[in-house]
Amino acid sequence: MRIAIVSSDGENVDLHLGKGSSVYIYDYEKELKFVESRKIAISKDSKHQGSKVLKVCEDCQVVISIQYGFKSKVKADEMGIKLVTDEGPIDEVLKRYIDHYNFMKK
Repeated sequence: MRIAIVSSDGENVDLHLGKGSSVYIYDYEKELKFVESRKIAISKDSKHQGSKVLKVCEDCQVVISIQYGFKSKVKADEMGIKLVTDEGPIDEVLKRYIDHYNFMKK
């Protein structure tokens, strides 16, 4: 499973999906592995930019941000991407998501 984290600094989940100028990509099978960071051309004054972020994350199954809008949710559903809201240090957010994912698989 490929997970994208929307973050301003690579340490915290701290951005709304539509304000995500950078995403950090992780792969998870049996272990969590950092893959890369990706930059996105986001205009600070524009609204409804979630689709730009989703396009950069189209190879991901999950995108985690602090919040997302309705249009982004519709677009993510069309792309087969699960949107998750959480915030805090990336390592803690990933642990919570993976623990929940593994629990639901049982």
